[in-house]
Amino acid sequence: MALRRYRDDMASRDDQEPERQPSLVLASSSPRRRLLLNMAGYDFEVAAPEIDETRFPEESPEDYVIRIAVEKARAIARNRRSGTLILGCDTTVVLGGEVLGKPLDKDHAADMLLSLAGRTHTVCTGFALVAAGGVPIEHGIDTSRVTIRTISPEEAAAYAETGEPLDKAGAYALQGRGRGFVAAVEGLRSTVIGLPLERVVDLLTRHGVLPTRTSIGSEIEGS
Repeated sequence: MALRRYRDDMASRDDQEPERQPSLVLASSSPRRRLLLNMAGYDFEVAAPEIDETRFPEESPEDYVIRIAVEKARAIARNRRSGTLILGCDTTVVLGGEVLGKPLDKDHAADMLLSLAGRTHTVCTGFALVAAGGVPIEHGIDTSRVTIRTISPEEAAAYAETGEPLDKAGAYALQGRGRGFVAAVEGLRSTVIGLPLERVVDLLTRHGVLPTRTSIGSEIEGS
């Protein structure tokens, strides 16, 4: 019922103000997601949500990232005005059925990276669009497979010392120094970075949010 009211309200707005599109808020503290959405040509506001990101027992990685993406967006949506859409995202790394979140410290980051070395893992990024007031509109997920080359303990320790992997699921950054450890990516590179551009652009377009500048997002996927 709430979603129907949202759609009716947006249809009414379209009749009265055909040139106006919803305002967009990115519910994330991640500079990487902010950069990706900016590269895609969107105007948006950024708001950092504060939620409990603890994974439920027996919760699948796919269900987990979708739930957290929805909760991030809803946390920001509660006090937003009508006509605003909130985009939430969450990313996790899965290796052999085990979910790898963000490392606890530098030693943990080095150990986590070594566990990925010489193997292929899956990166899952969930995304959700929520209307002002917290009404869920649509959510989805995208996955990519990443192969990490062989890494020595010295390399892993030196990388951990840079601090780059400390706030990254899986303890590496594809868009940073960590790309030197990546042998291959199957799927969207932007999914690995934290915001699957192709899927998110399609989602936003279908709900009336269009880029206002020329997109250079293809450079990410082709890099």
